[in-house]
Amino acid sequence: MEKVSQELTKEEMVVASSSTYQDLDTPRFTRRETLLTMAGVLLVMLLASLDQTIVGTAMPHIITDLQGFDRYTWVTTAYLLTSTVMVPIYGKLSDIFGRKPIFLIGVVLFLIGSAASGAAQTMNQLIAFRAFQGLGAAALLPIAIAVVGDLFTPRERGKWQGLTGGVFGLSSILGPTAGGWITDHSTWRWVFYVNLPIGIVALLVLIFLMPPLRSKNTGKVSIDYLGALLLIFGTVPLLLGFSWAGSQYAWLSWQVISLFSGAVVFLALFILYEARLERRNAQPIIGPSLFTNRIFTVSVLITMITSMGMFGSILFLPLYAQGVLGISATNSGLLLSPLMGGLILSSIVSGQLVSRFGKYKWIAFVGMAITIAGSLLLLRLNVNSTNTDLIIAMIVLGLGLGFSMSLYTVIVQNALPNMIGQATSALIFFRSIGATIAVAAMGSILTSTYVPAFYNAIPPQVKAVIPAKVLSVFNNPNVLLSSDIQKQLLARFSAFGPQGKALYDQLLEAVKVGLTSGIHNVYILSTVLMCIGFVAIFFLKEIPLRGGKRSAASSQAPENAAEATSSVAITH
Repeated sequence: MEKVSQELTKEEMVVASSSTYQDLDTPRFTRRETLLTMAGVLLVMLLASLDQTIVGTAMPHIITDLQGFDRYTWVTTAYLLTSTVMVPIYGKLSDIFGRKPIFLIGVVLFLIGSAASGAAQTMNQLIAFRAFQGLGAAALLPIAIAVVGDLFTPRERGKWQGLTGGVFGLSSILGPTAGGWITDHSTWRWVFYVNLPIGIVALLVLIFLMPPLRSKNTGKVSIDYLGALLLIFGTVPLLLGFSWAGSQYAWLSWQVISLFSGAVVFLALFILYEARLERRNAQPIIGPSLFTNRIFTVSVLITMITSMGMFGSILFLPLYAQGVLGISATNSGLLLSPLMGGLILSSIVSGQLVSRFGKYKWIAFVGMAITIAGSLLLLRLNVNSTNTDLIIAMIVLGLGLGFSMSLYTVIVQNALPNMIGQATSALIFFRSIGATIAVAAMGSILTSTYVPAFYNAIPPQVKAVIPAKVLSVFNNPNVLLSSDIQKQLLARFSAFGPQGKALYDQLLEAVKVGLTSGIHNVYILSTVLMCIGFVAIFFLKEIPLRGGKRSAASSQAPENAAEATSSVAITH
């Protein structure tokens, strides 16, 4: 232990050297209390992660019923904006007022938003209610993960954090599947109403069985209202810019440039103001000093990179599977089952390994190496690949991603035991930002690559026969996913006589080549990002996780630190 401590920074030495006292001082809970509390927490996590995947399947029915195709993306964008921007705010509030009240407020807001969304009569109402629902959703995942940090020692957290990663993977399969079944056998409104029974059960469990997690801060409590406003004014245009760039507006359009410029200005003001608050020993939402901790900074970088690679890969897998390989599925959830199965397995296994050995750096290396291997297998996919090739690539990628799904939460909570809520929510916040950036950037890569690759793949004799106006119909690769559009196009090609069917088939093959080329370039970027993440792990310091097997058997609260104003203690 002495050898390890000599290699740590002053801040990390304080954390490590005080652990013995903290372990003795921490209140303990019965196994029943802990398991029931975690049952409620996992229910809430399932609720939040299911909602992110179940709604997408029902959207075609929703826009048909409410007649709002022109506002299609806003249903998701409104939810994304509020649920992302509020994450660090809730995290800081939970450090000040305790986890339980903020957690319960989030669940109640989420359930009210779910009920209102299900009852929406117009598209504008649905967009507004989804934004309200996002206000509650922002509290669910980060505080649920922070509660795990409060209840257990760093070493014991690994098992439970691994399980939370498994919950996310499971919801990615169940969400689209349940969404498809509900819309086929009932009304789309039950996509939102289904949250209510699950949420009410979770709410009752948390109200009556969750130990109160109260702040030990006895000084004056100050809420950073101005910081919250600056964060909102900086993050909203940033997310909108990345959401619209390359799709609704060009990257260099005045709309996108204006959004990014406004984001830079307000985020710069936010950082300056938060630094000023911290110098005055106030309570900033995201303390800039977090980034003076190298473990936190490197973990944020790796988490953002992993998030970008993961969402970039997952987003285009159903498109490749259905469009190029012709795999039919009632919903995309079934297509991603091999990947999510691997993710669930490795997330649970990595959590067990972290708890068993108390070391995390080698697990981070193994997980990233497997992820890179999965990315390389995706790079090998082409128009002649088989279903087996795709399944193997997805399984390997899922196994790698599962290792890092919850690992860095454990790492950050171990490095910053007195700022668990703030550090956890900040990590999730930057992960969401990374995902948004990835979707925008990789979507632009796909669209910019597809069209020239499609035209290059068209045989010269076909170009000589088919007018440019007809060829332009194939400029959108979504033609591969709609049987109705294909039937209409085939009927139009009958005008070319007996060779019409052959010309149509050659054009469809060119669409597949173009789409594969675009997706290939997306996976090149994803692989490069993962390699950068692998290198970044070398800069990740390792503090052995506190709480051996004996102490891990007892559920524990966050470590005591008398001088920390934001520490949280569990009291009966």
